[in-house]
Amino acid sequence: MKLYQNQPAGTVDRARSLRRGAPAPERRLLRALRTSFPHLKWRHQAPIGPFYADMLCFSEKLVIEVDGDTHTAADDARRDAFLAREGFRTLRFTNAEVTENRDGVLALISLSLREREGAAQPRKGEGDPETRKGATA
Repeated sequence: MKLYQNQPAGTVDRARSLRRGAPAPERRLLRALRTSFPHLKWRHQAPIGPFYADMLCFSEKLVIEVDGDTHTAADDARRDAFLAREGFRTLRFTNAEVTENRDGVLALISLSLREREGAAQPRKGEGDPETRKGATA
């Protein structure tokens, strides 16, 4: 899927402007994501419908939002509902969380990525012991 396909005129310029004006915590988290998960492609201020995702990993269908003071709960709920309908998971962090606890933020992102991986591919012989016991009896 091409992110800019069927987008209104000015989408590329708006994305560039958002990238250039990104707050420091957002830029630092993006750099940390690219370092911590080099096998994944992280897009910055990528358009998804009428919204721009702060950070997007298209292959994992994961959107990461770094919320500043201007975010409202109602706007975030609308955005999250739209992204969920499009098949994306959204993780939200505040600027303060990213600045004060970047390692913890990265750990939560890593956990989210592993959960998706594990859900898609259960391993043989693992799981609830009761389930295994019932299968052999």
